[in-house]
Amino acid sequence: MELIRKPHAVCIPLPAQGHINPMLTLAKLLHARGFYITFVHSEFNYHKLLDSASLDSVEDFQFETVSDGLPPDNPRGILDLAALACNLPVHTLDSFRQLIKKLNSSPDLPPVSCIVSDGVMGFTLKVAREFGIPEILFFTASACGFLGYLQFEKLVEKGYFPLKDESYLCNGYLDTTTVEWTPSMGSVRLRDLPTFLRTTDADDILFNYNMESANNAVKTGSLILNTFDELEQEVLDVLKTKFPELYTVGPLPLLRQQICDPKLDSIKSSLWREDEKCLQWLDGKEARSVVYVNYGSLVIMTPKQLHEFAWGLANSNYSFLWVIRPNLVSGGTEVISQEFLDEIKGRGLILDWCPQEKVLSHPSVGVFLTHCGWNSTLESICQGVPIVCWPFFAEQQMNCLYACTQWGIGLEIDVDVERGEVEGLLRELMEGKKGVELREKVLEWKKRAERASRVGGSSYVSFDLLVENLKGGMHSST
Repeated sequence: MELIRKPHAVCIPLPAQGHINPMLTLAKLLHARGFYITFVHSEFNYHKLLDSASLDSVEDFQFETVSDGLPPDNPRGILDLAALACNLPVHTLDSFRQLIKKLNSSPDLPPVSCIVSDGVMGFTLKVAREFGIPEILFFTASACGFLGYLQFEKLVEKGYFPLKDESYLCNGYLDTTTVEWTPSMGSVRLRDLPTFLRTTDADDILFNYNMESANNAVKTGSLILNTFDELEQEVLDVLKTKFPELYTVGPLPLLRQQICDPKLDSIKSSLWREDEKCLQWLDGKEARSVVYVNYGSLVIMTPKQLHEFAWGLANSNYSFLWVIRPNLVSGGTEVISQEFLDEIKGRGLILDWCPQEKVLSHPSVGVFLTHCGWNSTLESICQGVPIVCWPFFAEQQMNCLYACTQWGIGLEIDVDVERGEVEGLLRELMEGKKGVELREKVLEWKKRAERASRVGGSSYVSFDLLVENLKGGMHSST
């Protein structure tokens, strides 16, 4: 009987690592507040998670799958995002509809009382309406990144999108053309907005998919964001004019530590097997002496870019831990030459994947060289580690802008990376005056993030309000 009375939340992320991680943490938090959880993976990712030993069974927490519509041999990398965007609103929509029907007809499960959907999976709203189930969207981007997507419709209206021709990508247009932003910043450059605008195709799939997702969210009036009030207050004030119900529940890793039972740590979300030997390697290094390098789960780069990063790291003479995914670069194994391996012997460790939160929390890590994905940016703040930013796509440019100019926690590397610049920035951050300033600043933000996540803090209070409203929606819909 107790099971039947439990509120039942169905949580469905975009089937990509950077979206799965925060959604799974949010699901664990809801579970800790008494929800039965059905977490929905794509069939492809579910099998990858089984291979990486990331799934475990916990009472009242189950996994289900839906189709992503792509063939089994599709690698689901960054170059496949457009195909995914075409398939999700069709194949996944139908698959998700069948799943909700199955869940609601099961005598062994409580009826679905709410759906927590990734903001870029907003087509699930159709299913929620069909079944009369309350739904809320969770955008896994930063607040400033999400505000960037809300600008897309204005870019079309003002004629900024699509770009007139390819020359606009390199003739300074993206740097000199600005759009209205927030009261204190005034405006931002087009180059700071999510990169999907950088096309001459008016029918570009990813631009239109993200514009529709952002506009779709506005119609709901409610939104969950993985951020905290102090960090993005001015942007949040702008968003509140569009979202009467705005729940800021981040940083989710810190909130998880406050609320969740440690037994939930057995449920992981890594699509790659995490190599934990790096933690022992870090144990042998001095405090703040190691550069940690990870470009996330989707970034790809040219062999030349990887080559410049490699020799910039080598020439800095610092110890470093470098995550190089098998699909990071075409020909990556050839770029990492024997000459390079000989040069870094004893001070460089290269892995396919690692447990990032544990690495960043290790006292030997001094700097994080990152693509500025939102999860990575928040995790660096949570652990008080300054960053070197090399944004690649989507809203990473906006995260980089804020990290370097508003929060004072990072320095940016040019997209055309050169080894001398890498070496110089690492030296400045590890030993220079600027590095001292950035470290002090990121440690201040760490304290504020911890304060927001504790009982009575802004994020803790916001999460409890979210729980109350999701449970209230359950009662009102019955």
